[in-house]
Amino acid sequence: MRPGFDHAKGGQMGPDDIQRALTLYVRQRTGARHVEPLAFSRLAGGAIQSNYALSVECAGGSRPGRLDLVVRSDSPSKVDASLAREQEFQVLRAAHQAGVTVPEPLWLCTDTSVIGHVFCVMARVPGLAQGRQLVREPRDEREAAKIVGQLGRELACLHALRPPDARLDFLPVPQASPALWRIHAYRQALDRIPEPHPVLEWSLNWLEDNAPQSAGIVLCHGDFRSGNYMVDQGNVTGILDWEFAAWSDPYEDLGWLCAKSWRFGANDKEVGGIGHKADLFAAYGQAAGHPVDGDTVLYWEAMGMARWAIIALQQARRHISGGEASLELALTGRLLPEIEFDLLDHIHRRETA
Repeated sequence: MRPGFDHAKGGQMGPDDIQRALTLYVRQRTGARHVEPLAFSRLAGGAIQSNYALSVECAGGSRPGRLDLVVRSDSPSKVDASLAREQEFQVLRAAHQAGVTVPEPLWLCTDTSVIGHVFCVMARVPGLAQGRQLVREPRDEREAAKIVGQLGRELACLHALRPPDARLDFLPVPQASPALWRIHAYRQALDRIPEPHPVLEWSLNWLEDNAPQSAGIVLCHGDFRSGNYMVDQGNVTGILDWEFAAWSDPYEDLGWLCAKSWRFGANDKEVGGIGHKADLFAAYGQAAGHPVDGDTVLYWEAMGMARWAIIALQQARRHISGGEASLELALTGRLLPEIEFDLLDHIHRRETA
């Protein structure tokens, strides 16, 4: 019998089957006498991974009472740069131990017979994560500065982790400057796309010609932006989605967070459509013990937009190839002209400033 299938029905597991399997798994991990399922749903988003919300009531065991969980498993197809679930779980645990505000990592299950995929389970934190909704939430300048300051301190806390780290020995350490390391990887990814993309080829040339000196090698989140952190009542409650974590230049995270692609239309607020760079840089600099160079952030914003354009192409190919039929993936590919325009405009502004 094949794992990941409802053997009685001879088909793929449905939501009810997954809920029952996960409820049993929680009972086994907690040693509870009984676990009553309260709610189960697939969470919105998750273009790279599949995320489920599960709430249960545990009678006895190591975690008695109500337990609100997020279950994170592989999608049918993936982006090459995405970490495996086992690796992402280890990164999440290292970040949690370092004091970064992340959902508590609870369990990793590598037995694919449970729901058909490897998955990890973490505590669910309250708040809103959807980027477009976050930037439209009514908030005054003081609250916006507070959120942006928290983001800066979270990044500084994360960037205190440096190689070597035995917990993260599966992450390759850049042998050249992180910027050149990234450019090489993006060229390889672009070479695997069959059609030509001259704007991206030119942009990678510009990035290579203008690469700054490395600020060091630290643990980077790799996708630190609006949409990947939770906000509840004006506070950051959890940093999510660690599948792109890597050893890299700390400015990579700062540039990605500030890139126009993640402002969701609120372009006057350079930090994720929420607030301003001055507040981010001040908080990060104070926590990290050194100032932030704004020009280097601008460079890594351009790097981030080039990367996002290549990811959009990869996402579209997941749909086109038949690996995963998805309107969301197809629409992501349609963003490419806008990303290319923003990238060229950004480089032009930087060159003429």
